Parts: sequence; C-alpha cells; structure tokens
Amino acid sequence: ETLAKLVSRISSQIEPDSISLMETFLEPKFLEENNFTKDDVLAMFVPNTYEFYWNTTALKVRNSLHKEYIKFWNDDRKAKAKALGLTQSQVTILASIVQKETAKEDERPRVAGAYLNRLNQDMLLQADPTVVYSKKLLTNDFDQVIKRVYLNDLKLNSPYNTYMYKGLPPGLISMPDVSSIDAVLSPEKHNFIYFCASVEKMGYHEFAETLQQHNVNREKYTAWLNKNNIE
Repeated sequence: ETLAKLVSRISSQIEPDSISLMETFLEPKFLEENNFTKDDVLAMFVPNTYEFYWNTTALKVRNSLHKEYIKFWNDDRKAKAKALGLTQSQVTILASIVQKETAKEDERPRVAGAYLNRLNQDMLLQADPTVVYSKKLLTNDFDQVIKRVYLNDLKLNSPYNTYMYKGLPPGLISMPDVSSIDAVLSPEKHNFIYFCASVEKMGYHEFAETLQQHNVNREKYTAWLNKNNIE
C-alpha cells in the first residue's frame, strides 16, 4: 500500500536497508527527470520477478525496476492512456483503486469502466477503498484491518478521500498488478455509474446505471452486513 512497506519488503531480501532504498527512490533529480512525485513514485514498480545479488546497491535496484517500468509502458499502452486523457501515473493510481475494489480479475474492466464514467461526467469518484486508505493514513496504521466503511468515514479530511475531493487522489493506494492496469487501459464500455458488493455473487459487485437501482443494491448489502455482525 505504501512505498515504505515496499522498501521494507525489498530490504529484507538484499543488503541495502530500507532507509537507503527510500532515499534512492525519492531522489529529487530522479523524480523530476521521470515525471514522478514522492506521492506517485510507487507507480514505477511493476509487479514481476526480479533477481538481484545480495550485495547489490540501492541504485541498481532502482534502475532495474525503472527499466522494467519503461519496458512495460510500450507504445500500445501509452496510446491507450493518451486516448483516456490520463498520464501513466494517473492510470496506475486508478488501477490501484480498481485493485482494492475487486479481487476478481474478470470484473476489473467493468469496475474500471464505471470509475472512468464518473470521471468523464465530472462526478466525485466516491471509491470506498480510498476512504479505507485515508483512515489508515491518518492513523498511520497500515496493518489495521477495516471491514466496513461508515458514513462518518466518508467525511475524513484527506486528499486521498475521493468522497471529499474530486478527481484522482495524489498517489496510489496500493501497488496494482498488471491486470488492474490493463483493465483501466482497456475498460469495459457500458453506462454503469454505481456498483455495490453483491450478496448473491460473493466477491463480485452489482452494477447500476441509476441511483435508484443502486440504493436497492446498497440496502441489500447493508442488511447482509448487519445480519452477519460485520463491523
């Protein structure tokens, strides 16, 4: 979910510590030359298998990961991002939300399509995963497990809270895998604006074009949460 957690994971497997890795990834000159910010540099990391010698340097780790990023963003993916009117980092930020929204790879293009519909209609994104991230960020506790989002949570004052701030958040809320990124680049074309977790197809969502239909789906899900004492 954060760069700090990523460098901690990497440092446990090679000699450079998390501090040296963090400093290297956040080097101002590197960020500026590659159009990253400290908030969105996590977008550079493409989940893959990487091999390093134990005593490799932090710089070599960064350069290797950046090389994979350049390779990943081929002409086809760049063209799709441009057609959506999004930068590569913006695509990955949205993909991070899609990643947290659904674990079902076959549903990700549909979820991505709904979020893009909201953006295109200048609506608030209103993504629950960004509320969860905001709550963790404000409490500085990314190990907590949050199973339910309450109405009061929607009012959290964080730039990552897409119920409070229009558009995409300033950075990623997770490190998305390739399926989520490609789901944003090749979204399902539909008129859905709303979606809610399904109580009949666990792990999937019920989609709706109108708020009226969405409210019906939401009431079903809320009743299921209450029935199962999920807080």
